[in-house]
Amino acid sequence: MSGDLRAAVREASRRLAAAGVGSADVDAVALAAHALASTPAEVQRLMVLGAPEPEGLDELVEERARRVPLQHLTGRAGFRRLELSVGPGVFVPRPETEVVAGLAIRACEGFDAPVVVDLCTGSGAIALSVKDEVPAARVHAVELSGLAVAWASRNRDDLGLDVDLREGDATSAFPELEEAVDVVVSNPPYIPVGAVPLDPEVRDHDPELALYGGSDDGLAIPLAVAARAATLLRDGGVLVMEHADVQGESLPAALRATGCWADVHDEHDLTGRPRATVAVRAPRLAP
Repeated sequence: MSGDLRAAVREASRRLAAAGVGSADVDAVALAAHALASTPAEVQRLMVLGAPEPEGLDELVEERARRVPLQHLTGRAGFRRLELSVGPGVFVPRPETEVVAGLAIRACEGFDAPVVVDLCTGSGAIALSVKDEVPAARVHAVELSGLAVAWASRNRDDLGLDVDLREGDATSAFPELEEAVDVVVSNPPYIPVGAVPLDPEVRDHDPELALYGGSDDGLAIPLAVAARAATLLRDGGVLVMEHADVQGESLPAALRATGCWADVHDEHDLTGRPRATVAVRAPRLAP
């Protein structure tokens, strides 16, 4: 690369675009910022001033061109108002999941001090965002992967947010909270078995445990998690569950068929694609 920062960033963008990276311009600036231990805004300023190329940028660009996730190279992922630590072994939170977190936060508005459970928390992105934006909430989160729990624990401690984080199976978690939870939110594995993701960043780097939904339609694990949510939620409590864009009709239909849910509807993400199902725990029948 050239010794000039502006030229280096332009060349980085060209190389990344040639490698099929859709966000080549943004990623080139982000990598330069990481190499400079600075911010993208500062990189833009330094480019105008004719600053030199930072050491290590070429190596970072080479890795990104091999489709190593940007977040693995920088170690950081922005999510709503938070900046999270991420890396190998944990699912990198996506922008569409910010909408899911927002739906859970909105669901909390009906409760003074809501009890919230995040099933399949991964990096802790949703649980920590709920606690950040609804400080009165009592937030609990569970994750099956020990590696992901380690990342979530680091994020919780770095951010200083009081979230009860546990390692365990989402389908049996928090027995002490049964019928006492106001909001359950989940971004479970939901990719249909055999539907291998096209993006190398997802296919080759996100843990399979966080991706595949355990059946041809991808709904086996989501429905098992939803069944646990139905047990945890008090009557009138709210479930928010992320899903694949092809499951915008099948997941709501499957939830309605259980008889546990009322007011089941689907929500779209910022791209207009089906993204999350919201449902209210129906009143339990008297024994």
